Amino acid sequence: MSDEPVAYLDAVAQMESLVARIADGEAHEQVWLVEHPPLYTAGTSADDADLLTPIRFPVHKTGRGGQYTYHGPGQRVAYVMLDLKRRQADVRAFVAALEAWLIATLWACHVRGERREDRVGVWVRRPDKGADIEDKIAAIGIRLRKWVTFHGISLNVDPDLEHFSGIVPCGVQQHGVTSLVDLGLPLAMADVDMLLRTEFEAIFGPTQAI
Repeated sequence: MSDEPVAYLDAVAQMESLVARIADGEAHEQVWLVEHPPLYTAGTSADDADLLTPIRFPVHKTGRGGQYTYHGPGQRVAYVMLDLKRRQADVRAFVAALEAWLIATLWACHVRGERREDRVGVWVRRPDKGADIEDKIAAIGIRLRKWVTFHGISLNVDPDLEHFSGIVPCGVQQHGVTSLVDLGLPLAMADVDMLLRTEFEAIFGPTQAI
């Protein structure tokens, strides 16, 4: 866990190094919890038309799957570096496990998160906004190298939701974004971290703080 915001390119460099060492059997698996300064990232499926304000924040092309997303203060990013050869060499099962981890964490916060077959990530129904309205509360974007995963998930705890207006988040125009605070749950990041770790262990196994 990093207590101070981590520059995105520094995070990617550290992930790249650790993933190589995990693949070579020289390092343990790791989940790294970070926050970033405000920025946009473009996944491998990103459409340039979805970057609505290209000079607002730095834009980083990244090797993870998915489209445009936002990272910034108040959003918990978890970089998940696991060796699927030692677990289950199944990418779909891994993504489903990440979704289940987020949904269980949200449920512990008294929020019903849901997956969608046609949209990656975790979604929250918003009957207060109208029938059939949904907002995205968590995103997933991963990459694998030699069956070691990296990149991971982001959960909106209390980011500035207006910052998402500079992109079409994950290429989805008909739905919005939300956060725990936006839903009326002013949780501290430390509390969310504790729940993330508890629910991670229930799905992926025990962890050790480093």
